Amino acid sequence: MDMKRRALATGVAALLTCAATMPAMAQGYPSKPIRFVVGFSAGNSIDSVARIIGQHLSTKLGQPVVVENKTGANGMLAATEVARSQPDGYTVLISNSSTITVNPLLYKKMSYDAKKDFAPVSLMVSVPFILTVNPQKAPIGTVSTLQGMLDLAKAKPGAYSYGSAGMGNLTQLSFELLNGMAGASMTHVAYRGSAPAQVALLGGEVDAAFDNPSAVPKIKAGQLRALAVTSAQRWHELPDVPAIAESGYPGFDISFWVGALVPAQTPVSIVNALSEAIATAVQDPAVKARLEQQGNIRMFGPKRFAEQIDKETAQYTEIIRKADIKLD
Repeated sequence: MDMKRRALATGVAALLTCAATMPAMAQGYPSKPIRFVVGFSAGNSIDSVARIIGQHLSTKLGQPVVVENKTGANGMLAATEVARSQPDGYTVLISNSSTITVNPLLYKKMSYDAKKDFAPVSLMVSVPFILTVNPQKAPIGTVSTLQGMLDLAKAKPGAYSYGSAGMGNLTQLSFELLNGMAGASMTHVAYRGSAPAQVALLGGEVDAAFDNPSAVPKIKAGQLRALAVTSAQRWHELPDVPAIAESGYPGFDISFWVGALVPAQTPVSIVNALSEAIATAVQDPAVKARLEQQGNIRMFGPKRFAEQIDKETAQYTEIIRKADIKLD
């Protein structure tokens, strides 16, 4: 009997020791408000996704989710703040792909290491770029197909221009990839964001641009013409607009994603719990519909999200090398 009691006592002690060393998740995460830190201004796709998911998690987890916009340096200020925060699951970076996959390739001096300082939680939405022209600006504005635009560009190398949301931005990388695949040469004009680039296209300053979903109303109103989208398949919001990959350039596939990341030392149990809670957003028809307005829903968990980051980083490394894009 004594031996049985001793064995029971030993077992209980082992369980208590195990419980004491379990991560915070087992002790009731979340128990206080969660901060979503967004590196871009309110109203754009990254901020919109953050607020949609934040509202869903507030209901799902029973704690407020506060969205804070910390803008500047293509998301680097926000990324730096989150990288230096406590790894407890209460400070979450809601980022676009450029901050994680492109910035490290172009900036020599950075205050965070995209690979070492973050744990991927969930890729949420993948957003295609839309190749747009101004129908009022001849001759490129009068073409109705991607190949028509490229034929003009190839006939007069450097004579036509494209606008981007900035040097090294994914809109520039997308156009340089297209230039390379098509053997064309269009002159790059960088602007301070996607909104100024769109204004420049509407004003006739440039001949073409890769725009984001904010262009859809203007496309439907006839102010802009969409020639193609950059995702591997067509986008549901513009079903009649072909993908570049199906327009004679197979393999072309560039989109920017919106994803959630936390500091690297965050307990795996918290990372997984947060990822699983985010993924339930698609189970709510209203939330799903709002996310679909922002792009293609891609609820990738931590492992698959990390693989996507590695894949894109390798792709952009090659584009930057071939186009000889340098910032500092």
